[in-house]
Amino acid sequence: MLCLILEKDTLSDYVPQYAISMNSSPVLCDICQLPSRENSAIIMLATGMQTKYCRQAAVTIVWLGLLVDLKKTNLKEKQMTAQIIDGKAIADELRKEVAEEVARMTAAGLPKPGLATVLVGENPASQVYVSMKQKACDQLGMESFGFKLPADASQSQVEGLVKELNADPRVNGILVQLPLPSGLDEEAVLNSISLEKDVDGFHPINIGRLAQKGREPLFVPCTPDGCIYLLDKTGVQLKGANAVVLGRSNIVGMPVALLLVKRDATVTICHSRSKDLPGIVRSADVLIAAVGRPEMVRGDWIKPGAVVIDVGVNRIDDPSHPKGSRLVGDVAFDEAKEVAGAITPVPGGVGPMTIAMLMRNTMRAAKIAAGKVPA
Repeated sequence: MLCLILEKDTLSDYVPQYAISMNSSPVLCDICQLPSRENSAIIMLATGMQTKYCRQAAVTIVWLGLLVDLKKTNLKEKQMTAQIIDGKAIADELRKEVAEEVARMTAAGLPKPGLATVLVGENPASQVYVSMKQKACDQLGMESFGFKLPADASQSQVEGLVKELNADPRVNGILVQLPLPSGLDEEAVLNSISLEKDVDGFHPINIGRLAQKGREPLFVPCTPDGCIYLLDKTGVQLKGANAVVLGRSNIVGMPVALLLVKRDATVTICHSRSKDLPGIVRSADVLIAAVGRPEMVRGDWIKPGAVVIDVGVNRIDDPSHPKGSRLVGDVAFDEAKEVAGAITPVPGGVGPMTIAMLMRNTMRAAKIAAGKVPA
């Protein structure tokens, strides 16, 4: 957390970016190197936090729904770990809302929303992801249509299947599981999906609308949308915040940067070849880490009080683990949680949100098909 030494008995309204409106400027401590003034108190600040200061130098902090009391004594030894953003709980709540919408639709005599998944090849991870999406459909009362093609399927076979699904009125959303086997043109396959059924949000028209001011896509890519949803549910104020996106993929990095721009954040996109990467990351009030490198972002890269959304899912060897390995993110979680204001864990952070947002997009596609939402 960021420590400020205040020398006045009153504190006016908190101003974002760690600025305080008061008669004299606060003195920034070098992480708890306190001056010897008896009347000083430490105020911990982070984006979206409100503070109050009393004469007894006890501070009550309300930050992202977390209430903490700091006493005047032993302030230097007092440490605060980040709020853990529970992506599973937030995703479960969203899935519940979608299930309720499905029930209302069917009660009104409308057909169940239908999601078609297309799996090409035998990629084990892709098989797991597709199975999870099909299971989620069943749990929420949606129809699920699974299609499998061999790894040596031709471009025309894949695009031909997509065109058949475009014409099927039972299918509201089409998801082609990526990556496709080598030799297939992913862009051409994605382009062949009907815009009104592009629940993954990767159609070039949807991405183009996302990039344009004043225009909205029919669907937003699920993982980036889930990142923003987590920030909103956590109470983070994005307007005016310095947001850093680490990673520039078409699936996460670029779309989430565009979403942050639409929310009036000041956005920096960086990657593994950026100069002074730790310095860039350290400037972030909000960090989206999606670079695909296990624990690349260290604790001393994090700005005290920053909000960290870790999109990475990486498996590393761990002889102490029962399975001999474990999942980690792109951020060194144990280090970062001692510095950040809030952070998503891996697993249990962004991952559950991806499928939840897919279910919400499929519901939206069904409403478009039923004429309940304009296309």
